Amino acid sequence: MWSAPRGEKGRTVKIDMFTEIQDPKPWAEDHEHRRILNALDQAKLADEMGYGCFWQVEHHAGGEFSLSSAPELMLTAISQHTKRIRLGHSAVLAPFRFNHPIRIAERAAYLDHLSNGRVELGLARSTIPEWRTFNIEPDEARDQMQQAFEMIPKMWMQDRFSWRSKYFDIKDISVVPKPMQRPHPPLWQACSNPLSFEQAGRNGVGALGVTLWAPPAQVRDWIDIYRQAVRTTEKPVGAVINNQVAFFTFVHCAETDEEAMRNGAATAAAWYTNTAFTFFEAKDLFLKTAKEQESLLNDPAGGGITGQFLRDQAAKGSPPPNHAQIVIGRIMQGETVSAEVVYDALSRQDSLIVGSPETCRRKMRVFRDLGIDRLMCFQQVGNLPHDKVMKSIRLIGELISEFDR
Repeated sequence: MWSAPRGEKGRTVKIDMFTEIQDPKPWAEDHEHRRILNALDQAKLADEMGYGCFWQVEHHAGGEFSLSSAPELMLTAISQHTKRIRLGHSAVLAPFRFNHPIRIAERAAYLDHLSNGRVELGLARSTIPEWRTFNIEPDEARDQMQQAFEMIPKMWMQDRFSWRSKYFDIKDISVVPKPMQRPHPPLWQACSNPLSFEQAGRNGVGALGVTLWAPPAQVRDWIDIYRQAVRTTEKPVGAVINNQVAFFTFVHCAETDEEAMRNGAATAAAWYTNTAFTFFEAKDLFLKTAKEQESLLNDPAGGGITGQFLRDQAAKGSPPPNHAQIVIGRIMQGETVSAEVVYDALSRQDSLIVGSPETCRRKMRVFRDLGIDRLMCFQQVGNLPHDKVMKSIRLIGELISEFDR
């Protein structure tokens, strides 16, 4: 059942693609059609260049931020135009008012057959505005995701399935089809704070790090929490432990550092940061996460690995905020921050991989040395022109053999 992390075997790192299908204004009449077909072209090129997986998010009512409201359809289309690249949900929104666990299991299994066994299935609990849109109680979202994790592998591996809980009453049904991959496709969890990394490890599923703004030291701490949890897991949700950590970050490669900037990399990074903080209602989400962490700190039972980590951090005292954290704080308070300031702040902490192939190689090594197993390259960002995105995919693709030997 145990699988050793690739990051501990010579620092091999898979280089993947990650997309939101962003659609910033101004809009042409055919903007949505064009963006969706562009994403398909990007996936085809990634397949040709040897990227490991094409990860597709799920968001609803995303407006400019994301057109990816039906990722299962996009991934199905990609499956028919590619041969080798794996197809990742990063991630299916798991509270049942978004997606009932039976439907998640059915759709993923179907896609697994249509793609000849290339599916990677991630689950997420979502965030405040989407909970509100779908009438989901925020305090129930994590538990509903956890139950989905426990239910779906059983649906795939058992001829008959039953489940009874506060949310479900399912009696002796046959969920078909079963996936092509046996015993089932690799499972992942979207993670954006220490508690979610611990939960992923205890579940025995891979961790999808989905925060662009974490400095390397924080990324390393979160990876350590995950590795400790996955080593000691007693009840993995699946038949196989998927001991992997993937992180996404903004990547744009051009012939030179100057060309990358002329292509609009700084503006795209700033647009994404400001738009994401608005879409996710980041200030309220930050306060909710802080409340969860406070409860772990005060948990009489210790609060698990995350509780101990938080107590250790508190004992050390808070380090002074870095430049990126200061800038992000200004954005969370509603201040308009220039593209140049945002780009400079994120570049200083290596949260952005932008520049020439040599610059990108150096920054990709930073992520490799943190111990990640997969780097999800977020290349279609903001209003970066499609031809520049395609060139970036190709240039990064030429570096893949250096990291994934």
